[in-house]
Amino acid sequence: MKKYVILFLATIFALPAFANSVPEELGEFRDWTAYAYKEGKNLVCYMASTPKKDEGNYKTRGDIYAIVTHRPADKSYNVVNFVAGYPYRKGESVVVKIGTISFNNLFTSGESAWAPDNATDKKLVEAMKRGEKMIVEGVSARGTKTKDTYSLAGFSGAYKAISAKCK
Repeated sequence: MKKYVILFLATIFALPAFANSVPEELGEFRDWTAYAYKEGKNLVCYMASTPKKDEGNYKTRGDIYAIVTHRPADKSYNVVNFVAGYPYRKGESVVVKIGTISFNNLFTSGESAWAPDNATDKKLVEAMKRGEKMIVEGVSARGTKTKDTYSLAGFSGAYKAISAKCK
């Protein structure tokens, strides 16, 4: 998984500053891997995982990830991003379920889904720390419903690693 996550994130963060900074792996923590890199002079830390199971009636689908990012220079922490591997349908929200908790209001842009505000990001991260699995449900631009199931094993360890590096 590590190589794919690094390559994928290299395309997300494809900035001139990133070209000079290769992500440093902070560690693998069961189903999550933690990384850090320099964006210009600023440190960025993130953790990522791929789903254990992806469901939907589709023929092809790109890479699928869940990512949590800290950008201390911007005072930005706990930013949760889901990448679907397809463009989401415009105006369609993404639903995330962790145990008995549901987050029904994630907005989409292209292949990514984001929490609407910092408070929701923080609640998502807290639920991910306590949960065992996470289900992400979305709808593609073509109307295909998908359901991705992530393991949260190792989430807390990876989170501690990025939080220690990016204070």
